Amino acid sequence: MLCGTNEVVKGVQVGTCTNRWYDKLQLIICKNGSAGINFEHTGVDGHTVLRFASDVYTDTILRYAKSINGQAPSLWTSMSPDPSKRDPESFGDVSTTPHKLEWDMIPELQIALRFAETRLADLINQNEFQTLDFTGYGRNFITSMGFSPDAFVQMAFQAAYYGLYGRIENTYEPAMTKMFLHGRTEAIRSVTPESANFVRTFWASELAQKKIDALKAASQKHTAITRDCSKAQGQDRHLYALYCVWQRQVNEEGAEPVSDSEMHSSRDFSPIPTNGEEATLKPIEETHTHDHDGDKNDFNGRESANSMHRVTTVHQMPALFTDPGWEKINNTMLSTSNCGNPALRHFGFGPVSGDGFGIGYIIKDDTLSVCASSKHRQTRRFMDALEAYLNEIKRLLKQTAPKDAPQGKASRAREIEEKAGKDGRIKSRGRIIKSAEKGQKGTETPVSVAQTEADDDEYGLDGYGFFDAGTLLQALKKKEEPKPTPAEQIAQRKRAVGKKLALTEY
Repeated sequence: MLCGTNEVVKGVQVGTCTNRWYDKLQLIICKNGSAGINFEHTGVDGHTVLRFASDVYTDTILRYAKSINGQAPSLWTSMSPDPSKRDPESFGDVSTTPHKLEWDMIPELQIALRFAETRLADLINQNEFQTLDFTGYGRNFITSMGFSPDAFVQMAFQAAYYGLYGRIENTYEPAMTKMFLHGRTEAIRSVTPESANFVRTFWASELAQKKIDALKAASQKHTAITRDCSKAQGQDRHLYALYCVWQRQVNEEGAEPVSDSEMHSSRDFSPIPTNGEEATLKPIEETHTHDHDGDKNDFNGRESANSMHRVTTVHQMPALFTDPGWEKINNTMLSTSNCGNPALRHFGFGPVSGDGFGIGYIIKDDTLSVCASSKHRQTRRFMDALEAYLNEIKRLLKQTAPKDAPQGKASRAREIEEKAGKDGRIKSRGRIIKSAEKGQKGTETPVSVAQTEADDDEYGLDGYGFFDAGTLLQALKKKEEPKPTPAEQIAQRKRAVGKKLALTEY
């Protein structure tokens, strides 16, 4: 839907990428009945297009219902008949017959299109998209556990990324500000001290309850930030507005902005006291003075032949926008957006930075739909890590949830309790331990229900066992510690010789 297909046969493009209008809002209808919308983001927000798609989707359902029951309600207030059943003359001087557009293809335009197509194919091949249709649970289960669905999913992105790379990156999520005149969005910054603490706690060898408590704290913080941003209380749009005001002033005065370093290297400065405080360095503007002969000279002593010599103002970049933090906050690694309802199957967009991810997601009642993109940065692996996290956090939530907590579906633990005997005892469950020797019969060892559910995931989180996941934090800390010297390594090995091993260490 975004790019179409890029298929080149004998050096000729035969894919559908050439019928996309990337600067407009385009409806795409395929032969198999699937449909989508491709739109340029500058002029319209996702939720505006979502409203359009939802109304079209709802109208198709109501039209079908009206074919069964003529008294079914309509989505529209207009009671005009179906356009296909109206008299063409009733439309007035308007042609309703589709016709093919004929273009006057001059040689220059033909060559420009040829090069544009090859450039387009390059851009398509630089990006990859992967989708995840998670059917384990959705909004109903998340809310039953006491979490905000959007905050819950945002923490999932943080945890999955940290599990893959061991880093916490800058994350962006838009909040709608349409309650204000001309309002569009404000930036929600998902990374907080609470979210950072959660991902580190989740990937450490901590108790399940501690992990869930950290998740709750992070989700509550995210919800509070979202509420503030929806009230236009965020910082991103305000800072960007200040930057635009400064840039407009520079453009209106016809001067080029210079950086802080350029100012110090190319201009003279004089200390000017301000309000009795310490003197501050400010640039000396170009001025003109009269010498004894009445000629005009600039402050460098150069003679000016024109008495109307134009004064060029040199603008110093405000220190706020030269700070490394400004550049870092505008380099988004995880650009995310929650935009969808049952009318859409998937929603996505490209990455906004060369080494980042673009993540569009839809939270439905019982499922989660995620579409991730990147410039070939193991997108499929990231989606697998996300799916594994969602399964693992569900196991932890069931393990720590009180017995009277509402459940979307009966868990395996509840099924066992229902089968318990009159004395309340639960029969032990076992799982065969495979022996290294072939043909040798295994033994059965009772295990807990939580452990049984953990074993159902063959490889744990993203191909790594839970033992590896639990020691991730310790491994990252050890990378920062200095390595022991050869002599210290020998001493450590000697201390291990003759050590009595406990039964649990065998």
